[in-house]
Amino acid sequence: MRKKSSQVFLLAGAASLVVLGVTAAAGQAAAQAVKTAQDRSADLFTRDRGVGVRERPRPDYEAVGATSGSFVIFPKIQFDTEYNDNVFAVENGKQDDFIFRIRPEVTAESDWSRHYIQGYARSIISRNADFDSENTEEWTVGTTGRLDIVRGSNISGGAEYARVVEPRTSSNTASTAASPIEFDMASAYVTAVRAMGRIRVSGRADVRSFDYEDGRTTAGAVIDQSDRDRTVVNGAGRLDFALSPATAIFGQVSVNDKDYDSDAAGTTPARDSSGYEALVGVNFELGAVSRGEVAAGYISQSFDNAAYGDIDGFGARAQLEWFPTELTTVTASASRTIQDAGIIGAAGYLSSEVGAKIDHELLRNLILTAQLSYGEDEYNGIDRDDQRLNASVSGTYLINRHYGVTTTLAYLDQGSDGALAGPSYDVTRLYASFVAQF
Repeated sequence: MRKKSSQVFLLAGAASLVVLGVTAAAGQAAAQAVKTAQDRSADLFTRDRGVGVRERPRPDYEAVGATSGSFVIFPKIQFDTEYNDNVFAVENGKQDDFIFRIRPEVTAESDWSRHYIQGYARSIISRNADFDSENTEEWTVGTTGRLDIVRGSNISGGAEYARVVEPRTSSNTASTAASPIEFDMASAYVTAVRAMGRIRVSGRADVRSFDYEDGRTTAGAVIDQSDRDRTVVNGAGRLDFALSPATAIFGQVSVNDKDYDSDAAGTTPARDSSGYEALVGVNFELGAVSRGEVAAGYISQSFDNAAYGDIDGFGARAQLEWFPTELTTVTASASRTIQDAGIIGAAGYLSSEVGAKIDHELLRNLILTAQLSYGEDEYNGIDRDDQRLNASVSGTYLINRHYGVTTTLAYLDQGSDGALAGPSYDVTRLYASFVAQF
């Protein structure tokens, strides 16, 4: 898998270089572009009359960055202190702990009137007061680029490589592991959008590679994770038709191919599969009061090994935003998708989730947020259904353009049913964060 991860990472870098190279080569010609009918058509798909609380510019509280040539560099560091009442996410024998995190980050982005390039690097270093086994280090490096052809038409792409730690609360993680499971993820993508009168056409292609490290039990036994190593290739196309400047209908089709590297020494049949999602929907804006997108259709995933039954059925995605006042944003979301499973005997699961969030600007520099979501996962290949409830409240106080603090109280309730049910538990977390940016 290391070899394949390297290949994917090289592909990621190549994709990014292609985008950046095209940007440089086409920069002079694109700069001479004038407003055309194609430019005007972009207005039929713009949904920006309402401005969300989190989107609103706050010049007095935004980092300025350091200018270097035609780029601006934004360094940032965040310090977290967390209390967790169930560190190992178990049903019985809860153990609590304090966790301290440092999140350094640096972003460099272009300061051009047209086109855009960004590079970034970030890390999360976590240390527990009592349980050293839960100490982790994560990091991510990546780049993105966008070529603006004319208004409403552009090509973009990017690449990223990350070392990720799977949280104890993940339903796919090995609950018997002495330390959290780690994996490397490499990804690359290319997108294109073109608006022509009342029609907008868009497409996306991306590839992701996952390379998991084996875990170990407290007794030292190896927990083989090689059956989760995989490469996923996705392609999607979408056609929008504007009925008016505030409403458009669309159709979207996406396909995927998932190639797993091994069968974990024969303990789990390989999970190779291919699938598709076909949706139709509407994208709209009701003045400055609300906007959203709702789509429904059919989803299907077929597995090469007969040991797994195919997953198919109703698919949906939706996000609605309501602006009852300029100081409050209410967001509702829903989805029904097919996800990969990391549990022995299961290849995937049908995931349904609904959620709501309220952001309120109590003061110009004080934002309050409340979130609530509920989800259900139906596994194929094994008798197991999971349910989870997430709730949180938080407050963010922006001291000035350089410093800010956030306090959050979060609750997770995870339930599992069936002959091969997973753990059921609840976790309460209270944490405070201090951010310094320049």
